[in-house]
Amino acid sequence: MRVVIITESFPPDINGVAHCVLRVAELLTRYGHHPLVIAPQPPGSRREESSFPFPVVRVPAAPLPGYPSFRLGLPSRRVQAALIRHKAEVVHLASPVCLGAHGAAVARRLGLPTVAVYQTDLPSYARAYRLGRAGETFAWRWLRGIHNSAARTLAPSTVTATGLLGRGIGNVWLWGRGVDTQRFDPAKRSQELRAALLGEAAQGDLLVGYVGRLATEKRVELLAGITALPGVRLVIVGAGPAEAMLRQHMPDAIFLGERRGEELAAIYASLDVFVHSGPYETFGQTLQEAAASGLPVVAPAAGGPLDLVADGVTGYLVRPSDPGAFTAAVARLAADPAARAAFGAAGRRKVLSRSWPALTEELIGHYAAVLGARPAKVRI
Repeated sequence: MRVVIITESFPPDINGVAHCVLRVAELLTRYGHHPLVIAPQPPGSRREESSFPFPVVRVPAAPLPGYPSFRLGLPSRRVQAALIRHKAEVVHLASPVCLGAHGAAVARRLGLPTVAVYQTDLPSYARAYRLGRAGETFAWRWLRGIHNSAARTLAPSTVTATGLLGRGIGNVWLWGRGVDTQRFDPAKRSQELRAALLGEAAQGDLLVGYVGRLATEKRVELLAGITALPGVRLVIVGAGPAEAMLRQHMPDAIFLGERRGEELAAIYASLDVFVHSGPYETFGQTLQEAAASGLPVVAPAAGGPLDLVADGVTGYLVRPSDPGAFTAAVARLAADPAARAAFGAAGRRKVLSRSWPALTEELIGHYAAVLGARPAKVRI
């Protein structure tokens, strides 16, 4: 199968969309398919694409106002040229907004079926960045245009799927995300790392961690109360435009910046509790990585976490945007080592069947379904 994935984000970006596209393209290649990725050009010098086991086409990009580290892919003739050159059979739109909208239009023109993956809650982001009701309304109108032109929309959680249907987006199917349970493993817990983070005077303290982008919509400031809990240290892994504000707001937290690969896996496994504050998650990949690492999790009772966290079994779901609720849940776990161990073990068991190979097989099934229902292709 010849698949073109048009994505708003791709490595060297670190986020859920970029990671998902990378894993899917890697596995499609391993299974004998032929993926091509079209993605925004990263800043600085041209990235060496030969490190990927599949071709990558970059298009011109511009920094997003207010979030300069994120590059917005721009409409380009390279998209149509790449689709034709690759002899595409199906187009996968990964979290389509700008580049994805252009890709959808090009695919329609060429008579190619599209599968659109909803992953970024753009309307909620408009609300978080105070763009007003008009901004939220425009976001929904824009997304309806993209997704209703696709043969299928794949939503990552039941709450998100229901919300899309309620907003007039049709033909929605559920497709989750995989997690690497070999990379993220409790066995990678490191006493040396814990000692380095806690210092000699606090070896008995608990490490509570957040992993993710440091941006307005993630509401990381809600975790400030955790830093005042006795015997608890808050570790924050990630970077973004809100970092300076958060460092000032939470001077007692440990900020580690961006971490990747095995280093990130060791950090996860060396924590005692994982906490996620963002109320706008369509899924919540870091919750799965934390569960795979054997950690109890605390997350808002909204969006994707409702599917991922079994309240009172693998962690606690708390009132969204309530800082006291996050602090209280962490304090409860800090005082109960038996619950931490039980929740962590249950979370690990829950994600063992959610491998990327299994989820990619599901995705291939969606590709095959839309190919079976495709209209006659326009001659190129």
